[in-house]
Amino acid sequence: MTAARVLIADDEDGLRWVLEKGLRQAGYEVTAVRDGDAALRAFDEAPFDLVFLDVRMPGVDGLTVLAKLRETAPSAHVIVMTAHGTMETAIQAMQRGAYDYLAKPFDLDEVLLLAERALAAGRLTQEVARLKTGLQEVWEFGALIGRHPRMQEVYKTIGRIAASDVTVLLRGESGTGKELVARAIHHYSRRAGRPFVAVSSAAIPGTLLESELFGHERGAFTDAKDRKLGKLELAHGGTLFLDEIGDMPPELQTKLLRALQERTIERVGGHESIRIDVRVLAATNRDLETMMRDGRFREDLFYRLNVVALTLPPLRERRRDIPLLVDHFLAKYATELGERGVAPEALDRLVGHEWPGNVRELENVVQRAMVMATSGVILPEHLPIGPVSAAASVAIDATLEEIIERKLMECVRGLREHTSANLYDLMIGLVEKPLLRAVLRETGGNQVRAAQILGINRNTLRKKLTEHGIDPDAMES
Repeated sequence: MTAARVLIADDEDGLRWVLEKGLRQAGYEVTAVRDGDAALRAFDEAPFDLVFLDVRMPGVDGLTVLAKLRETAPSAHVIVMTAHGTMETAIQAMQRGAYDYLAKPFDLDEVLLLAERALAAGRLTQEVARLKTGLQEVWEFGALIGRHPRMQEVYKTIGRIAASDVTVLLRGESGTGKELVARAIHHYSRRAGRPFVAVSSAAIPGTLLESELFGHERGAFTDAKDRKLGKLELAHGGTLFLDEIGDMPPELQTKLLRALQERTIERVGGHESIRIDVRVLAATNRDLETMMRDGRFREDLFYRLNVVALTLPPLRERRRDIPLLVDHFLAKYATELGERGVAPEALDRLVGHEWPGNVRELENVVQRAMVMATSGVILPEHLPIGPVSAAASVAIDATLEEIIERKLMECVRGLREHTSANLYDLMIGLVEKPLLRAVLRETGGNQVRAAQILGINRNTLRKKLTEHGIDPDAMES
């Protein structure tokens, strides 16, 4: 069997070399280039089965190359690589037909596994490539901020499904942002610009929900003094979001199922059959499988809605995203309430809280704290949540890089107006000193071994120990 041909386009020489070597050892025929123009020229000369594309490259960027490859070589699978793991990048990559989205840094084993899966997979839906690109993130998608892998999966799924009219069932706890995801799907779909109509089965009494969904004719019941168009009719051409679908009465579930199957409705008290063209997105925080076993939710309606299932993680399972969300909400309400900062102790308390109300609760807490913090800095006493343990205050899923970045943000906050703070040398020293101590403890004070682990020569190590006042003898076991 002929070896699969792989193209790598990345302007980082070291990363490109590692990828090329690893993929060659795995048996692939590899070509490596450093920019988008070279990638397009290589494809003109001979087709490739798999492409690894960096997003940010000199000249033509990776997303532009991806879009052109979707037009000229739709059978090639493309994996987009970027160190900038934002919602918009992930969605744009999937919209333009990427097989997957790879956030730097990554392990070579992860790359090889992804390459194997991509080459074995069938062609992804090409409708995604027709979506509009370059859309800016808007405030209403605030809950979708996050770098956690589970949120990255949410972004990629939005990109995959937005273009089609497939029905989606959004699952997750209250406050995780199910309606925001529904709005994002609509926003990136071909129905963008047409109505997005939301209706909650839990917010409307069962006796009124039928009229709310299907509308009614004049005189249909005692208070029906005029004709009213229902949500299904108002959403014609656009998207209907059925929130808390698990709270819909069983008798209304039957009528909804019939409307979805036949794409027609009748208003309450009417006999005219009205055609509707709507995409349905539903959401629930209930266990629908248990409800089906108990006879409280129709099995056929469940399968009609559950064509694609998307589960949103609770905030406590993506604590690393809390500082990002806090910054977002501070910016969102800055015009109304004034600019605010967050003291490190207050941020620790926010990160360590369990957040039973999820992102919605966090937004309310930040907004209230901004009102209370008249001094301009949010302190622990401004938060309506109790203290947490030291262990809980650090995101349990945070990487070392994220923990360091968070602490550095706390250190540099407020230095914007300083012309010079000698911050680089100060921070290098703060990181270097505990690193030297940790390695010396690990080696029992053995400077030769410590220098080998650190990748520096012994004279350099001795000089740095003197600079930081570290006694290597004190580190002996």
